[in-house]
Amino acid sequence: MSKKYEIRSGRRTVSMQHSSSALQAAVDYVRTFGCRNDEITILGVDTVAWRGARFSAVLVPAEPPPVE
Repeated sequence: MSKKYEIRSGRRTVSMQHSSSALQAAVDYVRTFGCRNDEITILGVDTVAWRGARFSAVLVPAEPPPVE
């Protein structure tokens, strides 16, 4: 099941990704730059590093249904 994640670099949101996990969302974002898998360093369950930059994925909470 795909969920929506914010990709952050520091405190700044740099992208929104739909993925099955936070780590996969972060890897998918970095791969958009055309990098190879051996250039990506996994730092945790939701964080990767690429060329000195750290990117983390944070689950975006589901919006509650509108109240009528």
